[in-house]
Amino acid sequence: MTVPGIDWPRLTTWMGANVPEAGEPRSVSLISGGRSNLTYAIETGSRRVVLRRPPLGHVLPTAHDMRREWRVISALAPTPVPVPEPIAFCADEEVIGAPFYLMGYVDGLAVRTREQLGDPPAAETRKLSERLAEILAAIHAVDYERVGLGDFGRPEGYMARQLKRWCQQWERSKTADLPAYDSLVERLGARVPSRSASTLVHGDYRLDNTLVRLTPGPPEILAVVDWEMSTLGDPLADLGLTLTYWQDSGDEERAGIPVAGDVTVAPGFLNAAEFAAHYTKVSGRDISDLPFYVAFGNFKLAVIVEGIHARFRQGKTVGEGFENIGAAVPTLIARAHRLLDQP
Repeated sequence: MTVPGIDWPRLTTWMGANVPEAGEPRSVSLISGGRSNLTYAIETGSRRVVLRRPPLGHVLPTAHDMRREWRVISALAPTPVPVPEPIAFCADEEVIGAPFYLMGYVDGLAVRTREQLGDPPAAETRKLSERLAEILAAIHAVDYERVGLGDFGRPEGYMARQLKRWCQQWERSKTADLPAYDSLVERLGARVPSRSASTLVHGDYRLDNTLVRLTPGPPEILAVVDWEMSTLGDPLADLGLTLTYWQDSGDEERAGIPVAGDVTVAPGFLNAAEFAAHYTKVSGRDISDLPFYVAFGNFKLAVIVEGIHARFRQGKTVGEGFENIGAAVPTLIARAHRLLDQP
């Protein structure tokens, strides 16, 4: 059996020795979707499990840390934050060529488009988007010391370190020099807050990084996934990035950025301002400096997209839909500048 990123004989041997209760592995397939870490479904004699591993080639330092994902879903399993069942972690790169972990299969869909969502009543769609804000607030409310994540990051100086880190990632990935990027870095640096709240942050929170059950009944978020960028830091950075992904009706420029689909323009879905307001209502947090955080989200996403674009040019990206993604980078940078222009 040949699947990119999987050494099937070694994987089956490892599973037999380390997770025999999962059943004998019978087949593996790449799950569609996912523009970073690779996700596979493994059918066994008794159940379906999911394997997560880093992408093939051009792996930036710290950007695809499987142990980090494993640790956070294990810590969150007993909390109100919905996550997949943690099963096993493998640090031995000799098994499939990279560290990986296994988690329980969640029978839900990573919803990116209106077509995937279908046509639920507007009231149900509104509730789904409200629930997305409520789960983000729940992530930020986790007592990270109590669940064993007290050393998961360094909250102090988080935004300044984020700016430095993503500048370094840009230098490792960039395919062209962009003067607008350089001036954006200067403007963000001048606005970095000196103090902020400290919480667990997801680092890449949006609807298609959750798994949604669409039927039967109203849409329901079953699990939050893709924790590769999670750490301890400023919760408004999470909110800002979520709103970076958000597409409001009538925003044609945002519609042309192929990173999160058009599900947020479905009838009943909260718009970006309403989502921020609902998050504030359930979390009690002050979001008066939100334009800075959304601008930072656009900057961060521009760097992430440039990394995806670089891997595509090297022929190291598994999947489809990457041919034109590099064009989104200057657009995201321009949007960040406009946000910082707001009084």
